[in-house]
Amino acid sequence: MRAPLGIRVLQTLRKEPDWLAMPAEDLDAFRTAENRRRSAPLIRVVTGFPARGVTIHWHELPLPGRSLRIRVYRPANEDAGNPLPVVLHVHGGGFVGTAVQSDWINSHLAARLPAVVVSVEHRLVAAGVPFEAAVADGWDALRHVLDHPAALGVDPARAAVFGESAGGLVAALAAIRARDAGLALRAQVLVNPCVDLTETALDYPSMTEHADSPTLTVPQLRLFRRLAVPEGTDARDVSPLYAGSLAGLPPALVVVPTLDPVADQGRAYTRRLREQGTPAQLTEHAGAPHAFLSMPGVVPHARAARAEITGFLHGRLT
Repeated sequence: MRAPLGIRVLQTLRKEPDWLAMPAEDLDAFRTAENRRRSAPLIRVVTGFPARGVTIHWHELPLPGRSLRIRVYRPANEDAGNPLPVVLHVHGGGFVGTAVQSDWINSHLAARLPAVVVSVEHRLVAAGVPFEAAVADGWDALRHVLDHPAALGVDPARAAVFGESAGGLVAALAAIRARDAGLALRAQVLVNPCVDLTETALDYPSMTEHADSPTLTVPQLRLFRRLAVPEGTDARDVSPLYAGSLAGLPPALVVVPTLDPVADQGRAYTRRLREQGTPAQLTEHAGAPHAFLSMPGVVPHARAARAEITGFLHGRLT
């Protein structure tokens, strides 16, 4: 099955760099240019237009030793005296990406649930910045928002985590840490999640079948893994698939596009959640590529996935 026409057209217009040979300074320049492109108004033709009636603004979280930017989405007509549920979102990309690329899905969730959606502008992996930094940003943001609910007008008893791709890994680990810390999350949503950064990460059949997919390639994944888990670190520490226990976690919705190198990782994580007694719902979107939820303008499947995610969260947060 082929990717949607719009994706194939975009692929022909862009040249794939030699990811594994790219010097650090070139990767930094690529990241800056790509994030600027993802934040440009014209790209909304691809990434989707925000929902009406939702305010979007940047907010700084004061954390010990640093501040962390979050992008906050909230219904404009909310009752200020009635705290809303909160969804902590983590964008995808790994070594590139910004919360802005997810304005479409997050604003529509804020409007339709309704809820306050908080998207974390986490640190991106780079030379000297392992993936543990992004994991810490996701967890610290969740703890801060739930420990200071009045600051954003949210109800900490009605909270969920939601992540895409590498952000799905951050969200999954945040759910595990929340359980261990005694924080009762209501739900977790993992979209085309990457949950295995160990030496087995590239061994799944979907990696071979979709090695050159239009929106994610195996060379990109090799670069991400090399940066994310430098030599000498234990990749299992940032691989939810290998967590000691997945019991007692909030119910999960795992959304898997089938034209995706990491599709089998999402399937494997769903199986392991179920084996450990955590309710897990798997939905697959035939013909959709990786990161499709951030491209509703060219991948029609994104709207169906939005409806699934909205329904799943609405049933658990309201």
